[in-house]
Amino acid sequence: MKVMLLAAGKGTRMLPLTATTPKPLLKAGGRSLIEHQIVKLQAAGFTELVINHAWLGQQIEQALGDGSRYGVQIHWSREDEPLETAGGIIQALPLLGSEPFVVVNADIWTDFPFATLRTALPAGGQAHLVLVPNPEHHTRGDFVLNTDAQLELPLHNGVQTFTYSGIAVYDPALFAGVSERLYPLLPLLKKAIAANTASGQVHRGAWLDVGTPQRLQELDKQLMDKP
Repeated sequence: MKVMLLAAGKGTRMLPLTATTPKPLLKAGGRSLIEHQIVKLQAAGFTELVINHAWLGQQIEQALGDGSRYGVQIHWSREDEPLETAGGIIQALPLLGSEPFVVVNADIWTDFPFATLRTALPAGGQAHLVLVPNPEHHTRGDFVLNTDAQLELPLHNGVQTFTYSGIAVYDPALFAGVSERLYPLLPLLKKAIAANTASGQVHRGAWLDVGTPQRLQELDKQLMDKP
């Protein structure tokens, strides 16, 4: 099963750190954010990785190379401009193949057990999202998870919502028929939700969207303080 690491964002919330360094290469605990992901994915048995990049992407390629020193093989999907999430995935589909694949944001920190994703997508499913309890910076959440583990949209107040973690399994069929280069993910997820082909699960362990310099600093301290 292949994995796509999303690393094409400009990281504007991380300025001035990202003015000269791409966000995935920012370090916490002595290791870049994207390296943390690669090491954990390799430990879970994922060795075929596709990484997209745009802003200062050559730095990412130079830092990671072909992946051999991490025990993985990296294929690069180079974007001349960020194509948004779905657009970036669609461009990389020739590298990902015809089978379901994992997608992970390069700028999150988590102890999620990646190996469980191999069997996470139900038969006939097009999307399986890992959700987390809503963090303080995103209290409204993104999705509702019903009793059948199917995703729903929060159509009214008072329902329990969860936040998309940046970890998912997708079937290539989810992206069929999209012709635009720049394309967001949410419209495709809404379509899958309407067709009952979008499922989810909740991870209640460690998870952090490393989206600001303050959160990066906090993560760095947390990792450095570990025995």
